[in-house]
Amino acid sequence: MVSPVRVWLNRTYAENVFFMDQLRRNPADRAVEIHATHGDPDSPVLAAADTAELEPEGLSPAGYVEYALDQCARRGIHVFVPRLHQAAVTAHRAEFEAAGTALLAPPPEAVAVFQDKVVAYEAVRAVGVPVPPWWRVRTAGELVSAVDELEALGHRACFKPASGAGGVGFRMVTRAPFSLAHLNGFPSPEVPLPLVVEALRAAEEPVDWLVMPRLEQPEVSVDCLTGPDDRVRLAVGRTKNGRRRGFTLHEQWLAPARLIAETFGLHHLSNVQFRMLGDRPVLMDVNTRPAGGLHQLALCGVNAPWAAVRLALGDDPGELTPPFLGQDYAVVSGPRSLRPVPLPHQRTEPPGGPAPTTGAVPAPATAAPSPSPSVSPSPSASAQASTGRPSAVAPAAGPVGAPAPDHPAAGAPA
Repeated sequence: MVSPVRVWLNRTYAENVFFMDQLRRNPADRAVEIHATHGDPDSPVLAAADTAELEPEGLSPAGYVEYALDQCARRGIHVFVPRLHQAAVTAHRAEFEAAGTALLAPPPEAVAVFQDKVVAYEAVRAVGVPVPPWWRVRTAGELVSAVDELEALGHRACFKPASGAGGVGFRMVTRAPFSLAHLNGFPSPEVPLPLVVEALRAAEEPVDWLVMPRLEQPEVSVDCLTGPDDRVRLAVGRTKNGRRRGFTLHEQWLAPARLIAETFGLHHLSNVQFRMLGDRPVLMDVNTRPAGGLHQLALCGVNAPWAAVRLALGDDPGELTPPFLGQDYAVVSGPRSLRPVPLPHQRTEPPGGPAPTTGAVPAPATAAPSPSPSVSPSPSASAQASTGRPSAVAPAAGPVGAPAPDHPAAGAPA
């Protein structure tokens, strides 16, 4: 009997519960056991894993590498998919290999290029990939100068951290004064320039921001699977235009993504993002890790996570082409189980008198607890296991029409 493949995901995004689902529904029907670690006990990935642990806080990158090597040795990990401290982990690839663990991540040199967006833009522009104009700013004066130049060229200015991921810190600059218009409706990424300038002047340390034009849709994220020989095995674009999502194999998106992946050695899974500047696509960002939306390629009949695990284990899947492109779709939220945890102590009577009678309504007594996966012991594990309470649920984004977690991956459309 073939032994299960043991895969570890560390402090990954909640959406990667679908990555885990696809590993288990692999077309080879190979048994897969998934270990997950996270700093948040309510991360859905902990509940979705076969075994899970809370990660220690406050570790330096070097300390985290020691922790990771210990996890791999104790858990018998075959494939480690690092997100947290990816650069430090990949710099010790030989030590992980000696422990019998393959890293599903690019070499450290490739990770280093794309940690800083300015370094990345300069590097990809040098190989012929179009990039937007940008200004690196650290002070209020530099920000105002960059915004003035962009607006003089007819662009709307925006800024974001020079290093970071997931759109954290992205803001669009407006000249409109702060008013009730900024407080009506949902929160907006727009910020008045005078308020940003005031905040920068009051800051104790300089910022490290990239100021650039606001790029337009469509946004196209190209998911790539690249071998250690620098040859791309899979490249599929996922399009985003407002709520509508879709897929593309057009070379205006795939060709520059392949060039980046092969030139810089983005081995295993990476994601290259483009948007429009006027009438031409330009690079927006490069992720040296699996994208949160990678699982959506299942709508094209592709199981990219499993192909990547095969490649990491030395079983080359060869060149992969989607058998079809799925129809356009939207992404919605759905419930996922969490690990059972004890409720905090509840006060039966507030100070000064009995509790009001209009409190929360308890769940029906007939509600059955949902099953939870095995969880490795932690300081509070025995208390959690003894509660007998049903799991809570948390939303996790998935495409409309994606296969349900309890059913095999969908093939061709009905």
